[in-house]
Amino acid sequence: MSADFIALPEAQRFAFTNAALPANLLARPVAGKLREGLVRAHIIVAGDRIEAIRPAHEDVGDIAKVDLAGGMIFPCFTDMHTHLDKGHTSPRNPNPDGSFAGAIEAVTRDRITHWSAEDVAARMDFSLRTAFAHGTQLIRTHLDALAPQHRISFEVFESARERWRGRIDLQAVALFPLDLIADEAFFHDLVEVVTTSGGLLGGVTYLHPHIEQQLDALFAAAARAELDIDLHVDETEDREVLTLEAIARAKLRHGFKGAVTVGHCCSLARQDEATAKRVIDLVAQAEISVVSLPMCNMYLQDRHAGRTPRWRGVTLFHELAAAGVRTAVSSDNTRDPFYAYGDLDPVEVLREAVRILHLDHPLDTAGRVVTHTPADILGHADKGLIAVGGKAELVVFRARRWSELLSRPQSDRVVLRGGRAIDRVLPDYSELDDLLGVSHA
Repeated sequence: MSADFIALPEAQRFAFTNAALPANLLARPVAGKLREGLVRAHIIVAGDRIEAIRPAHEDVGDIAKVDLAGGMIFPCFTDMHTHLDKGHTSPRNPNPDGSFAGAIEAVTRDRITHWSAEDVAARMDFSLRTAFAHGTQLIRTHLDALAPQHRISFEVFESARERWRGRIDLQAVALFPLDLIADEAFFHDLVEVVTTSGGLLGGVTYLHPHIEQQLDALFAAAARAELDIDLHVDETEDREVLTLEAIARAKLRHGFKGAVTVGHCCSLARQDEATAKRVIDLVAQAEISVVSLPMCNMYLQDRHAGRTPRWRGVTLFHELAAAGVRTAVSSDNTRDPFYAYGDLDPVEVLREAVRILHLDHPLDTAGRVVTHTPADILGHADKGLIAVGGKAELVVFRARRWSELLSRPQSDRVVLRGGRAIDRVLPDYSELDDLLGVSHA
């Protein structure tokens, strides 16, 4: 880890001067010429709050100043689709061939053999320390919810949520195959666990002859318990699998008032134009939010031994956004059999999303996909924006324009929480060696 590129003054009131701010991430506009959606301005921080945001031509007065010379400032990040319970298990049980089936096999073996409360807690805490150091303030994680793991992992999660309160806001989703809804005793117990923990109902949808009945049961249970829903959907290249349409119809059919989020939706990109438009229009009508996981889906989708992949594996992001659907991107899996890499760093996610999803030309609003839009989807519309009177939760970069921001890892960024710089030293992987059975002999 290189040293931070600036030092903050000891004064409780100071100004970042000559900063480049993404205009679409400002709660209120600031006067000034836009360049690639960036406006030059000064931010005055007083204690833990943003006291003022002033145009670059104005004077901030006689206070301590940190001249950024055009460096960019973002609000802190939201990572809205992660798997903190699976994180860092790849060294212990790697995916044998990089395939989706191989990932399921490896994770199942690892869960059955190793996922005690102590194991999950240690890996989850490592991941949260990493995310915090990168500048993340809000995370939603999916937790594998097969008995008896659902009770173990949700208890660990509740403890982590309390420990991290005030640093990272945490949400949890129960992840299970929807065909288990037929097991009434299990499903009743799962809903009880999720309700007690303040979580969400989730699940993995498959092309199933009874998919509509499964979705009816899921939406009815969520309505009774007043739970929101977040589903893994159509994570496949098979164009015959399109449960996204069934989900949109189910939400409309039930008049479901809760929030519904869907992740992946890979097979949507395999449809003909008429089918894709029909489904996207339904998703927009049902007010369902969509999160794309570009790094993991590039890794898993269209993987065939000895053959170069032919498609990117991501959903129809631009078309969904154009239809008014709230769209975001997220880390997904981290160093586990579903994705062997990653570091829960939204800067990396944004950088790769720009490349994979073509979020450039223009880049003006690209920053929203890891900041305000996912925070809004998760029910925190106050987060992911730079606002006068709001908390000084900021990420400060040496990079002065998008090409600089997206070309390097930004490892010298400065993260402010409550107006003060945090310690950004990342946890060392060696901490997990004994837990993962890693030997360097």
